[in-house]
Amino acid sequence: MSVFDFTSLSPDLILDGLESTGLTVDSGLLALNSYENRVYQFHDMDKTKYVTKFYRPQRWTEAQIREEHKFSFELDKSELPLVAPLKIDGESLFSYEGYHFAIFPCRGGRIFEVDNLDQLEWMGRFLGRIHAVAAKKDFTERPTFNSEEMLQQAQLIIEKSNFVPASLTLPFFTILEQVITIASQQYQPKSQIRLHGDCHAGNILWTDKGPHFVDLDDCRMGPAVQDIWMMLSGDRQQQLLQLDTILTGYDEFHRFETNQLPLIESLRTMRVVNYMAWLCKRWQDPAFPHNFPWFNTEKYWEQQILMLKEQMSALQQPPLSLLPY
Repeated sequence: MSVFDFTSLSPDLILDGLESTGLTVDSGLLALNSYENRVYQFHDMDKTKYVTKFYRPQRWTEAQIREEHKFSFELDKSELPLVAPLKIDGESLFSYEGYHFAIFPCRGGRIFEVDNLDQLEWMGRFLGRIHAVAAKKDFTERPTFNSEEMLQQAQLIIEKSNFVPASLTLPFFTILEQVITIASQQYQPKSQIRLHGDCHAGNILWTDKGPHFVDLDDCRMGPAVQDIWMMLSGDRQQQLLQLDTILTGYDEFHRFETNQLPLIESLRTMRVVNYMAWLCKRWQDPAFPHNFPWFNTEKYWEQQILMLKEQMSALQQPPLSLLPY
């Protein structure tokens, strides 16, 4: 596979790949919401529902994907509510016509309510349990959260894309450079563990039995607070209340190092800068212009300038603290 996209991934190829594992597909393929990979729901002859994920070529190595699966199995063995891939004849990662893919049991649910304090405390307990398992060993194949990749390299991707309109080039890259400089200086993690890595509401599904986590595709080494800050929303006082609630549950199972709180805004900066670079990098994939029609317009880049100015202000504010500053 010499391309970084899904040009040759046809429905017939997907069905043939699934049936090469021994499954008999007895339905069509229902495309699920995923842009980085291709994810489909289907059912077999027994009407059992499954989800398959075809990994984007050349994004992760086979060893990195297998490490993701191994982490899933560790968490599943510890009876944590995470949807791990199925093993068929002892294998969880399959290949067909150059594509790697995995098959998962289908688990439904609703997105959890980020402003629901009871659910946040529940989430804190589960994150504490996940991190207690994750802290026992390190990833050896997966990358870390680092400013070189997520800030400096992301900046180069945006520059080389030539998507920023000429009239906005100076103000955009001026504020981007300033934000990256401060965030890079502030991001000095003292400890790192294995993380979910993309712990936002869309990757956490809620049922009457509580939450379950999906999609470890972005798991990496990093500071524990990375899996926590994305569940915070609202103004500063609301975030402090939410943070206190999450950590009340979290600390029951794993000690949270409060010296990680000053990393939140630098991690947020990594996410917003990397997101812009991701869209630039993936724009040749036909799915992206279709699903992100607002990207690559003058209005979009004007909005990013304003967003970066707001982020600059956030980086200069005192960090969140559960003690008087």
